[in-house]
Amino acid sequence: MFAQQLVNGLVVGAVYALIALGYTLVYGILQLINFAHGEIYMIGAYVGIAVLAVLGTMGLTQTSLALSIVLVFLIPMIYCAAYGITLERVAYRPLRGAPRLSPLISAIGMSLFLQNYVQVVQGARDKAFPNLLELGSFQLFGAYVNGLQIFILLLAVGLMAALQLFIKKTKLGKAMRATAQDRTMASLVGVNVNRVIAITFAIGSVMAAVAGVMVGMYYGIVNHYIGFVAGMKAFTAAVLGGIGNVTGALLGGFLLALLESFWAGYVSAVYKDVFAFMVLVVVLIFRPEGILGGSGGEADRT
Repeated sequence: MFAQQLVNGLVVGAVYALIALGYTLVYGILQLINFAHGEIYMIGAYVGIAVLAVLGTMGLTQTSLALSIVLVFLIPMIYCAAYGITLERVAYRPLRGAPRLSPLISAIGMSLFLQNYVQVVQGARDKAFPNLLELGSFQLFGAYVNGLQIFILLLAVGLMAALQLFIKKTKLGKAMRATAQDRTMASLVGVNVNRVIAITFAIGSVMAAVAGVMVGMYYGIVNHYIGFVAGMKAFTAAVLGGIGNVTGALLGGFLLALLESFWAGYVSAVYKDVFAFMVLVVVLIFRPEGILGGSGGEADRT
């Protein structure tokens, strides 16, 4: 049972980590919790269903599987990036100089708006996510592992590594780190702060979109409420690892999912969500900066 729960936790942890990156990137630059981020993840799952429906009518899912896989991730990524940029421009940028409570209320409002918007447009019933990948399974150390789980892990780890390289090595990544350290000084040395913030929202939304499609493929169903639950879990993961710290978000995502998985396997699956929020409370009481939150300055975050 241990090996099986470990595999399950790693797969879910990859999803949590991808969503948590969006929270931590935005917080690192704006000191803002984007509570609408979970709904971007949910929208990504719905767009994935729409893309597969169109590809199915065109016959591409049968004739060109590789192209279908690329499109079912690429189109939601583009779509959700546009949502993220619009969200920043409409709901957060006008409140940038306002008291900190104002953008927080705006974030909660946008979360409720997007959740109900999707419910009205798509309906309240669960929607099936078409099975795109027919991959076999095998046994490893007593755990059953299927090809889809390996695909999700490899894709998630690849995206995380690419994001780390982007932040550390590219000019735009350096601009993001400079903006996180001191927004005013960054603007004085020529960094377009508004552009950097918009791109940060876009990158976080791209990661959320990939996570949404992954969850749809893994569980086979989506609904308008999945963004709230997953968003809260990812926020917990970001706090657990140290919000504002990219490495901490990755660590927190995997650690929270593993704790949940073992709790569900050995204690009770019914109360695993309760356990996740118990972890959040404990972390906030005993180490509010998170596991890696005190390991570096603001320049190391984002």
